[in-house]
Amino acid sequence: MSLKGKTLFISGGSRGIGLAIALRAARDGANVTIAAKTAEPHPKLPGTIYTAADEIEKAGGKALPVLCDIREEGQVAAAVAATVEKFGGIDICVNNASAIQLTGTLETDMKRYDLMHHINTRGTFLVSKMCIPHLKLAENPHILNLAPPLDMKAKWFKNHVAYTMAKFGMSMCTLGMSAEFARDGIAVNSLWPLTAIDTSAVRNLLGGETVASMSRSPDIMADAAHAIFNRPSREATGNFYIDEEVLRAEGVTDFSHYAPGAKGPLAGDFFVPDEVFARTDTKVGSLL
Repeated sequence: MSLKGKTLFISGGSRGIGLAIALRAARDGANVTIAAKTAEPHPKLPGTIYTAADEIEKAGGKALPVLCDIREEGQVAAAVAATVEKFGGIDICVNNASAIQLTGTLETDMKRYDLMHHINTRGTFLVSKMCIPHLKLAENPHILNLAPPLDMKAKWFKNHVAYTMAKFGMSMCTLGMSAEFARDGIAVNSLWPLTAIDTSAVRNLLGGETVASMSRSPDIMADAAHAIFNRPSREATGNFYIDEEVLRAEGVTDFSHYAPGAKGPLAGDFFVPDEVFARTDTKVGSLL
C-alpha cells in the first residue's frame, strides 16, 4: 500500500486532520497541494500553507502551497490548474476545509450561517467539480469528504441546526456523486472519526484541554484515509467510513498509540450513529 507518485489536492490542509493526511501521503513520496487561506501565522492557530509545505517536503513528498479561498470559484480553478501543471494530474481530492459554530437558530447570525454553508457544502461541491475532470484520467481516483454519516436524528440538529445542515451537505455530496461518477470509476466516500480528534477546533471551541485529553490524534484519520486511498476505486465508493472501523478492517487491533495520554473513556464525536458505538470495543464516554 503506497501513494508514491500520486497527487493529492487537499482543501484547508495547513493544520489538523488535513495536514496529517498530507504528511501520511508524503511519507510514501506523494505530491500534495495545500489549498488554504492561511498565508500568515494566526495568533491562536498553528500553521500556514508554507509551513505545511515545508513539513510535507521534509516528510518525503513534494508540495505545492496555494493561497485559495474555496468560496471563490476562480481561485479554486486556478489552484487545480496549478496542481495539474506542476504534477501532471490529480489522483485524490480531499475536502477537508470546514467552518463550525455550534449555536442555536436564534443565536446564529446569517453571516456565520453563510460562511458555514459556503465553505462546507458549497466548497466541497466546488472543489470536487473542479477536480473531477482530472480524476477521470487517473488510475485509481478518489474523492474523500471529511463529513459524517447521514444519521437523520433530531438530536444532531436541535442544538446547532445551521452547522449540522452544512456538514450534512458535504455528506450529501458523497451520496450523490458516488452514484453519479460510478461509471467513471471515481470513488467518492466520507470519513468521520469515532472519537473526538485533538485539533485546534477541539482546544479552542469544544472543551479545551479537558476534551483534548479525551481525544485521539489526527494520525488515526490520516491512517484511515491512507487505507481508503489504496482501495480499488470501483469497489470502494459511496461509503460513510468511520476511522476506527476502516483500520480494524485492515487488521489493526491496538489503538492506544493514537491517544497515549488518555486515562479513561474517550469522548465520542458528533454525528456517530448509535449502532456504530454499539459495535465498537473502544470505551467511549459522553459525546462532545
